[in-house]
Amino acid sequence: MNTELPELGEHPEGWTRKHLLEIEELSREELEIILEKAQVFRDAFDAGRRKFSFLSGKTAVTLFFENSTRTRTSFTLAAQRLGASCVAFNASTSSLSKGETVIDTAKNLEAMGCEIMIVRHSTPGIPQLLCQNVNCAIVNAGDGPHEHPTQGLLDILTMRQRLGTLEGKTVAMVGDIQFSRTARSNIWGLQKLGANVIVCGPSTLVSREWEKMGVEVSYSLDAILPRVDVLNLLRIQFERQYTRPFPSVREYAFLYGMNGERLRRAKPEILILAPGPINRGVEVTPDVADGPQSAILDQVSNGLAVRMAVLWLAGHGRG
Repeated sequence: MNTELPELGEHPEGWTRKHLLEIEELSREELEIILEKAQVFRDAFDAGRRKFSFLSGKTAVTLFFENSTRTRTSFTLAAQRLGASCVAFNASTSSLSKGETVIDTAKNLEAMGCEIMIVRHSTPGIPQLLCQNVNCAIVNAGDGPHEHPTQGLLDILTMRQRLGTLEGKTVAMVGDIQFSRTARSNIWGLQKLGANVIVCGPSTLVSREWEKMGVEVSYSLDAILPRVDVLNLLRIQFERQYTRPFPSVREYAFLYGMNGERLRRAKPEILILAPGPINRGVEVTPDVADGPQSAILDQVSNGLAVRMAVLWLAGHGRG
């Protein structure tokens, strides 16, 4: 197994970006570069290699204005494993409470020597705004309901590992599509790689407007299940909603939850994904979440590999 990686300073052929803001703007070639680098890191992990020095001497900051477990921790570990220092910014104890703007906060962190900012914010477009006001590399770790590019990339990497090519495969995303930045990032990436995408859920959360993005819209999981190769089960994001989009959680689980009975009616080799945190018994039952078709923990491991690849590329960016 080849675990060799290019030396720091060698510019990856075909990569010219300084920032990773969204999958929508990436070409298929750029997607392939990230996925290939991520797979190399994943292969290195599996071979027992954990530490690299490609970002030695650099400083990254996790500039998170929303709560996070997997994304923040994996970005922190990714920076550290690449040899960088990583600073955790805590919005609740920062000068934001005294009236400092997000831009001024970022400028001050840059003045302290931060070269890569990993940004999560509830407002769409904040990473794009920051890259216009600071000189360091900006990596989007989720901006409101807009995009979550590294989540989309790790989902796609997990699919490729299990399925090989995504050309002609059918991927269904089920659940809270309206408020899901993960759904948007997946749609852009999957379509660029040749997959067919279905979005499925209650009509209150899945508008026909999604068809304008070239995806199929369905309101019945049972109707689409027999032809699906990958099922990506999205969490209901109650924190972004002002009204209850369906009568009860029990009803949602009855209509859209993936359980053992539905699994028996799916393709034998169907792949089950679920960006965490998962709500067991709502979007997926424990027997399915922990079963052989599930790659939920592989997604977590691949998240670290993807974020290492993204930070490594950000350290090479010319933009």
